[in-house]
Amino acid sequence: MSLARRSLMEAAAARFGWRRAYGHTTQIDALLTEQSETAYTEAADHAALATAKHDDVLAVQPGVLDVRGRILADVLYLEGVLTGARNRGLPPELIERLEDVVDHGHELTVLLADTVRTTAALHAAS
Repeated sequence: MSLARRSLMEAAAARFGWRRAYGHTTQIDALLTEQSETAYTEAADHAALATAKHDDVLAVQPGVLDVRGRILADVLYLEGVLTGARNRGLPPELIERLEDVVDHGHELTVLLADTVRTTAALHAAS
């Protein structure tokens, strides 16, 4: 594939949030490192905003609800990936990893829901 074609595809992938499949662990490790670096770079901005903005219990609630909604949508998508992996007879080790991720994701959404409930309860008690 030509460099121009590949660059166009990579630009489209970046624009629409598409990911390509990687066949080598070195490529995957590089992508995971890049994702982590980006997240930690952006975390400083998030922390500054959170410190300035979240000065009472109800101010915390919208952000937590937003995160829970996005995580729940992603977990439900991953359930579909898991179902597809099972139906296609993919290796058990992959299926087990996907099951772990889906279970953990659901646990996280429960914890976030509890956090939102806590904000309302604390506000009502004050």
